[in-house]
Parts: sequence; C-alpha cells; structure tokens
Amino acid sequence: MFYFLEASLSTRTKIRERPCRSRKNTGRSPIATSPLKDYIQSMHYSTQVKPISYLKTHAAQVLAQITTDREPLVITQNGEARAVLQDVASYEETQDTLALLKLLALGNQEVADGKTKPLTDVVKRLRVKHPKT
Repeated sequence: MFYFLEASLSTRTKIRERPCRSRKNTGRSPIATSPLKDYIQSMHYSTQVKPISYLKTHAAQVLAQITTDREPLVITQNGEARAVLQDVASYEETQDTLALLKLLALGNQEVADGKTKPLTDVVKRLRVKHPKT
C-alpha cells in the first residue's frame, strides 16, 4: 500500500499520514514500499511523529530511542507539530555543519564583492611570515 505524508505549510503545521487510494498522478509524491521507502523516510523528519502525551509517559524510552537511532522526533500537540526532539550528538553535528555553511557563504560573498588577492601574493606573504628553518 502507498501512503502520503501531508504537512500544511502554515504557522500551524498539521502532519498526518493517509493511504493513497489510487496510483494516479495527484500532485503528491507517494512513498514507495521498498528499501527506497526506508531511505526516503530517513530524509524526512515527519516519519518520526509522536504526541506530547506519548513523550510524557515514555520519556526514558524516547530519549534512549533518539540517542540510538540518531533521528529527530517531532512532538505534536492537538495534532499540530510543536517541537523537535534531537539527541545531543546530532545537534552538535548540525551546529557544526551550519557554522561551516556560514563560513562558505561569507567566503562566497567576499569573492562576489571582489575581496580577493592573487595566490602568488598570499604565498609570498606566508613565506615571509613563516620562513623554513
């Protein structure tokens, strides 16, 4: 059976899963049932969705699960996505990746602004600053 994961892009996001009745082109991408399904679902955070009541009653189990699986968990309240719970290691990796992306964006902006120097000038300056011994 095929399933659609739907999420409305408003300030009050509702996430729900509903079965696909037909295989006609409905404008949405069905999630296939195969090893590809596992790969596709691993890319979408909406596959791990639990209500806040589940988190309240199974907090230790949820923490153990997100730590071992290293996948974030979307917490809903009244059927609406309210928070994302993520293990510390994944959070730190995400922050490191964001920092690197910011550095790359700054570098690209400097290149676009013409704030560059010829490689030969940089090499000469480095050789003067750090001579071989």
